[in-house]
Formats: sequence, C-alpha cells, structure tokens
Amino acid sequence: MGSSGETPGAPAGGPSAPGRQAGGTPRAALADLLAGNRRFVSGQPVHGHDVTAAAAASGDQQPYAVVLGCIDSRVPLEAIFDQTFGAICVIRTGGHVLDRAVCGSIEYVVGQLGVPLVMVLGHERCGAVGAAVDALRAGERPGGSLAHLVDEIAPAVIEVGLDDPAVHPLAIRRHVRRTVHTLRHDDLLAGPVAAGRVAVVGGLYDLATGEVALLDPA
Repeated sequence: MGSSGETPGAPAGGPSAPGRQAGGTPRAALADLLAGNRRFVSGQPVHGHDVTAAAAASGDQQPYAVVLGCIDSRVPLEAIFDQTFGAICVIRTGGHVLDRAVCGSIEYVVGQLGVPLVMVLGHERCGAVGAAVDALRAGERPGGSLAHLVDEIAPAVIEVGLDDPAVHPLAIRRHVRRTVHTLRHDDLLAGPVAAGRVAVVGGLYDLATGEVALLDPA
C-alpha cells in the first residue's frame, strides 16, 4: 500500500453507486476493487453494461481507481472487478508496459481527478512476457514497435534467469513488481505515494478462476 503502512482490508458491504464511491482513500479503493472481484468470481456481479448505467455516469467523472492491465482479450478489467460506468479508469498495453502516454495518463487521473489507487494487473500465461522470454532465448530482437515491449519486459526475465524452469510465471510476477516500483517513483506520483494519499499496488489475475491476488511489494 505504498508508504502509508496500511494493510488492505476486506469490505463488509456490497457495491455502491457510481462516482467516488470508495471513500477517497487508498485502502477503501482497493477494498472496493477486490470486493467486486469476489462478486465476479462467485458468479454474483451486480454491474451490467447498459445504457441506463451509462446515462447515470454521464456527468463529471469521479473514478476511484485506475487499473493498468494487459491487452489480453481474456482479461476485461471492468468485468473482472465488477465495476460500472464511471467507477474506474482503465489503461491497457501489451504486458502492461509503461511509456510516456501511459505514465502521463496515470499522472492525470491522480493529479486532476484525485484518484487514490493505481493497480498494475498482470495475468497468468501472459503472451507479451512469453515473447520476451522467447526473444532472449533466441538472441533475436523483434522488429517494429514489438521490440519496445520486449525491451521493457526483458529486465524482469533476466532477473529471474532464463535457466529457471519457471521463468515465464516468475517473470510475469517480477514484471508486475517492477512496474509498480517505477510508478511509485514517478516524478508526479512519488509525493502523493509518500504522503499516503495514493497507493500503487500490483496484482495477478488467474485466467482459470477469475481471481485477482495481490502481490507483495517488491
């Protein structure tokens, strides 16, 4: 939970209305996200994507979290956290790789919209991490902009070690933690994180069960 020292707690109640429904603190925002994931896993989601929900959220946006995830089609972020229109900001890139546009977008929602929680969500069997593993093993850097994804993920793979038989799943977790670390030390996020107003956390999505598990800080 950043440097605030808070340990995420589990919410006792159900979902709340659109807007800044999570109470404006990192703890409450994370608890609300995870409560939505539990509803999703249990087969009891409450938020649907319908026009009435869109209309209800058509005024000023007041999201309580920003989730950075992978582009994988099996990981629809609003769905797996059971969130309605206006509740969360979503950013998706291959392997949740950062670039200036992604960092600027996160800085905007934290600084201008007052969002207290940033979640970096990786997932099992991530193809982008697999591509980085394959490229490093082959000693061949891919062409085009795919090279940027590989370059950004490669340090996590190298830290785990190509000889490790579990390099792919371990590198997925290491890459999430590295991304969290980078965001916590971002020029415009480090201050709010240090003050405990914003938390940057990492999670891992299980493709088979739909469950999101938090990763320990790096």
